[in-house]
Amino acid sequence: MEQNKKFISPGAWFSMVYPANWSEFEDGEGSFLFYNPAEWTGNFRISAYKGNAEYGKDSIRQELKENSSAILVKVGKLECAYSKAMFEEENEYYTSHLWVIGIEEMAFECSFTVKKGESVAVAEKIISSLEIRRDGVKYPLEIIPVRLSEIYQINEAYEWVDSAVKESLKKDFQGSEEDVLKIQQMIDTGEIGPKKKDAWLAFGIVLCVIFANEVDGMEWRTLIDGNREAPILLNTSTDAWIDPMKLVWSKVKAGESCNVVEAYKGMFDNQ
Repeated sequence: MEQNKKFISPGAWFSMVYPANWSEFEDGEGSFLFYNPAEWTGNFRISAYKGNAEYGKDSIRQELKENSSAILVKVGKLECAYSKAMFEEENEYYTSHLWVIGIEEMAFECSFTVKKGESVAVAEKIISSLEIRRDGVKYPLEIIPVRLSEIYQINEAYEWVDSAVKESLKKDFQGSEEDVLKIQQMIDTGEIGPKKKDAWLAFGIVLCVIFANEVDGMEWRTLIDGNREAPILLNTSTDAWIDPMKLVWSKVKAGESCNVVEAYKGMFDNQ
């Protein structure tokens, strides 16, 4: 069984490894929150910042200077300014551990909030796995657990198609196989111009949503390939995956006709 998951930040600034039974949850802008939803063992938050070549080291120095409780520590191979603070909530005491980490031109703020006296080993393991991803370096294609940013994209695509079908065709949309024909009927109206990339991408994503509703073992993942970061649908039994972009938009961009009914049927053949 997989013991860890990999997270690559939006914009592919950095990567880290975290426990397989943890998930990403919504947090403030520019901050990423992870914890175990089944058995809470602490909240891990991370924020990343970019600056000049010395920005990482300068951030550690500044934290040590401005935070009188901060001390210089090493987590794995990384130097950090570390501090902690205690607080009470609903008659329970918690400790919030904070690390400011510098790696070349990047600085990270990581916090781990746990019940008082609980270990921080899992947070230190995550921090020690931190790696920055350098501009201009060609990294291999990676498929990682679906991020919140792609979940938002999937939801927005579905909501748009649902609304557009109802408005254009005056028909219901349930996200089932019979709705594939409705998507085709909408395309056939000619209302969606060939340059409306987001609309065509939305059709491809919704085809995958329908497919996932009909076929067991399909799960969303995030594809990181160069500058492209996008949702894909993975068959967890065969590791075959479907790229929503190639179902519709790639054909429209190439000037080809788009038959989503055929595209949907073809999805079954590749599993």
